[in-house]
Amino acid sequence: MATAKHLAAFTTQAWLHVPASDAANCASASALAGMPVVRACAPLRPAVLRHFCCGLSLPFRRVFREADLVYTRNLWVAWLALLFGQRVIFDHYRPWPDQVPPLRPWIHSIFCNARLLANISHSRYTRAKYLQLGIPAEKLHCVHNGFDPQRVGTLMAAEVAKRQIGIESGTKTVVYTGRINHKKGLELVLEAAQHLPDHLFLLVGAGGHGTIETLASGVKNVRIVPWQQSDALARYIFAADVLLIPPSVKPLAEFGSTVVPLKLYLYMGSGRPILAGDTTDIREILEDGRNALLCQPDSVDALVAGISALTSDSALARRLSEASLADSHHFTWSARARRIATILVDRLEAVPVACSTWNRAHNRDWLLQSRRWAVHLIRKRSWILPPRVAVLSATDTQRRASPGQPGAR
Repeated sequence: MATAKHLAAFTTQAWLHVPASDAANCASASALAGMPVVRACAPLRPAVLRHFCCGLSLPFRRVFREADLVYTRNLWVAWLALLFGQRVIFDHYRPWPDQVPPLRPWIHSIFCNARLLANISHSRYTRAKYLQLGIPAEKLHCVHNGFDPQRVGTLMAAEVAKRQIGIESGTKTVVYTGRINHKKGLELVLEAAQHLPDHLFLLVGAGGHGTIETLASGVKNVRIVPWQQSDALARYIFAADVLLIPPSVKPLAEFGSTVVPLKLYLYMGSGRPILAGDTTDIREILEDGRNALLCQPDSVDALVAGISALTSDSALARRLSEASLADSHHFTWSARARRIATILVDRLEAVPVACSTWNRAHNRDWLLQSRRWAVHLIRKRSWILPPRVAVLSATDTQRRASPGQPGAR
């Protein structure tokens, strides 16, 4: 919705085609996106039927025929739009060829269609997976996600924010925001909290009582906070002495769910110091020692050292915060839309890109990876196949070994 809203500013006319339960929800969606809503002829549930009907009904709408292109995050919608002669831009964060290998021939046919103008990936990591499938580089673009500066609001001193959320002045705070579940590497954070009893760990975003909440109940300096509206969430972010992205390869390596988490951009716009794992996707945005501290993933010692470095060295924390805040201006939704609009203009005017055909090597790898996927589906009951290769490069464990560095071993 954020992309649609800001990208619409670069068009003469735009429509949002989404399912909605009633006219009131259509009006809400229209206000949120800042454009007229064309109500899709689709039920809200189940999700599979929603996607199917939403895509199937689109080509029969007047706006489909009037539009210069369809911009979508749904492969099914992209395929149907191409089938009915429309030009398409596909935008998504997931590396679908790796995560659902049986779809590879279908994805290859979609991306090699002359009317598929471009694919917008949210990370270089994801873009590389489509390159490996043989999609021409001219069609593949990495445009990182962004944030809305209004969600952060006016910058606030940490001590002021702490008072507003009922935390005693002088308390050293480590804040995580987002979904709280076993897929986020939060077990590592709970273990680190036990090594830092003089720090208060705030995990913000609970939606119930799950595994992490149960584990946290036995750790005195961990506070689980329910999901918050934007203004309240901003106070928790400003109250952080350390903003934490759990330094673990688990979200991507085991669940295939996270590639450059969206919260990262909001963190950068808050002007608070960030601590994250030194992983391939995070390094696309953060640079260790310049705009964040990056520590060795899945190491409690490295995490504890990184937190301690930021809470004991105010000059370091301030320097990293200022750099990340300055960088955040390049990662707003409006800046992202501006980059995408430039790509669209170029691709609309460019000649079609020649694509390679599906060959024996593609077929052999497709069969091999599809078998791995089927085994994973049966064993884990998950449709998403995590990456087989390590998320970290071999040099990642050979971090600088100077005292106090979070990557030291």
